[in-house]
Amino acid sequence: MPRFDRRHTDDLITYVTKATSPYHAVTEAAGMLAAAGFEQVFETEEWSYEPGGRYMIRAGALIAWYVPPSATPSTGFRVFGAHTDSPTLKVKPRPDTGSVGWRQVGVEIYGGVPRDTWLDRDLGLSGRLVTRDGTPHLVQINRPLLRVPRVAIHLDRGVNDGQVLDAQNHMAPVWGLGEPDEGDLIRTVAPAAGLEPEDVIGWDLVVHDVQPPAYLGKDNELLACPRLDNLVSVHAGAAALASIAGEDMNHIPVLAAFDHEETGSESYTGAGGPILDTVLRRVLAGRGAGVEESARAFADSVVMSSDTTHAVHPNYTDRHEPDHQPYAGGGLTLKVNVNQRYATEGLGTAVFVDACERAGVPWQSFVSHNSMPCGTTVGPITAAKMGMLTVDVGVAILSMHSSRELCAADDPAQLAGAAAAFLTG
Repeated sequence: MPRFDRRHTDDLITYVTKATSPYHAVTEAAGMLAAAGFEQVFETEEWSYEPGGRYMIRAGALIAWYVPPSATPSTGFRVFGAHTDSPTLKVKPRPDTGSVGWRQVGVEIYGGVPRDTWLDRDLGLSGRLVTRDGTPHLVQINRPLLRVPRVAIHLDRGVNDGQVLDAQNHMAPVWGLGEPDEGDLIRTVAPAAGLEPEDVIGWDLVVHDVQPPAYLGKDNELLACPRLDNLVSVHAGAAALASIAGEDMNHIPVLAAFDHEETGSESYTGAGGPILDTVLRRVLAGRGAGVEESARAFADSVVMSSDTTHAVHPNYTDRHEPDHQPYAGGGLTLKVNVNQRYATEGLGTAVFVDACERAGVPWQSFVSHNSMPCGTTVGPITAAKMGMLTVDVGVAILSMHSSRELCAADDPAQLAGAAAAFLTG
């Protein structure tokens, strides 16, 4: 069984620094898999169904799998699910704006953003540019380019009593002086992708905090890091899948890294779409599975949905359920919600505990305070679409959805260890 340690967190820091958009997240994860011998396949081409590792990229989503030599047409799957997107600010189609001598960039709020965490941060820009021939090109400007300035306390004396940030009026970053100049942002960004601005017809660009992740605390026992939700899971899943390539096992291990979880998953790259179902049925059909074999394979499959969860907050303990308070550093967290915002039930718990025990990873439970509805994950969506037993798990963090989050520095390695044990189960 693979064992992961603090070096895994070192690698996570490198990964997150490079993975500043969903498109970069899948590219970097694909690189991890390619280094382990996985081969990229393309949806429009014929696939090889020989034993071995494959991965497929669709925009900001990645599905990867390893077919062991002993796989039969009815062999089931072990799916480790995660998502590549994080709450942020996304550039509008007509981005060049501004007023009163300040040049600004028009943005939309993407996902559940605590808006104040994006104020007075040095922000870069990344994502993809699409040329007239329909080709996407990755682009990343990883230097201070933008800033959302807060209003001075002298102009808002009640700021410490509760600041209200309007999404339309208060969140546009500044990036220069003077009057708006239509087309200037793309004229600035295109050369970073090696493109001529006039060739760019569309873009999917998000801002990111350029401050790199860092160890924190008296003994470096904490990790301050952007996009922990949910790149800590994408990275752990890719590392786990890469580590078990070459082993023979009773299931086909799969990494499903979806996009658009933070906005509801209803997209052609989200868990609410058919991407995972399409890939798994194609893998089954390529091995000669018919309706009977496919149904047996799905019935013998399990999904582990991995997303971050709330560590008990020392300054807000009253916001947590008194008897279910996961601690940072206290082990991998099992996420439970009776209303199926998380998909965990007793059978999934047994699968989770078995994986943790085989990996030597401690575990704990999270249930939200009864008066506070919890968020959700790709878990219930995948369970409903795929008809597979699903369990929800995650690393306990503070400052969830902030521009910069916080976890115990050893917890990412524990997640990777449990993921590897689950995938080989």
